[in-house]
Formats: sequence, C-alpha cells, structure tokens
Amino acid sequence: MELFTERGYERTTVAEIATRAGLTERTFYNHFADKREVLFPGQGVFVAGIREAVTAAPPEQSPLDAVLAAFTAGSDWFDRHREAALRRRQFLDAHADLRERERAKVAALGEAIADALRARGLSDPAATLTAACIAAHQLAAARWLADPEQGTFGHHLRAGFEDLRRTARTW
Repeated sequence: MELFTERGYERTTVAEIATRAGLTERTFYNHFADKREVLFPGQGVFVAGIREAVTAAPPEQSPLDAVLAAFTAGSDWFDRHREAALRRRQFLDAHADLRERERAKVAALGEAIADALRARGLSDPAATLTAACIAAHQLAAARWLADPEQGTFGHHLRAGFEDLRRTARTW
C-alpha cells in the first residue's frame, strides 16, 4: 500500500513490492497471483470463515440472520484496519481492473454463502436469493468508509441488513 501510494499503482512493480517486504519475487508469487491480489489479502480465509460460520449457524436462526451473524463476528477486524480500507478503496475506485477483480471476489463470496445455505438445508432459489444479501454487505462497507462519525462496521452491517429486510417487505 505504501508503494502504491508513493509511486502510483501502475508504476509499482512486483519486484519493488517483494523488495520492500524483504522477499524474493518467487516468494511473492507463492502468496499472490499478481500485484492486484495484494489489495485482497486473506480473501480466501475470509470467504472460508464466512462459509463455515453460515454452515454452523444454529438451525433455528433464519438464513439472513445466519449470514449477518457471520459478517458481524469479524467486523471488529475491519474497524481496526479502517485507514488501510480507505486507501484500498481509493485504489479500487481509481482502477477499472481492480474493480473488476473486486466484483469477482464479491461474486465468489456470494457463491460461498449460497453453498453454505444449501448445506444448512435451504433449497434454491431461496439460497441463491438470500446470498444476494452480499449487496447489503457492500452497501454497509461503503457507508462505513464514508461515515464522518466513524461508526463501527458492525453497526453499518446491521443497518444495511435492516434496509434489505425493509425493502424486501415492500416487494
């Protein structure tokens, strides 16, 4: 992130990132497919954690509440990394290829949620439609980053999911 800020995303090379991190390029590529992936660290672990939490949610918990609980369980991590999230968002907003990568990551998260809901016994189309709640997560993230009061990510998640519920009732 420092290199991207100092040199610009386009001008920063993998070799420079590796050197700054005290790694070889080969080691870099053991952890990241390319430099875009630096902006999505731990994505696989995050998706796996959400999938596991949704799958393991109590059976009496509604599908939407299970997803919300999975998201809010780790929301304090985001609060601790707010400044990095703001810088990351600026890079994503400035580069179409990064936004495209983000959309692919969000789609993979939605698929993982749908799979977890199916594992809980929710059939389609309900599992797929419930996984669309990923939009509430995205809205919460945008609101959280723009919040001048710097409210918690968990607060914005709960508000986003309540907006989703309210909207669904009007359909």
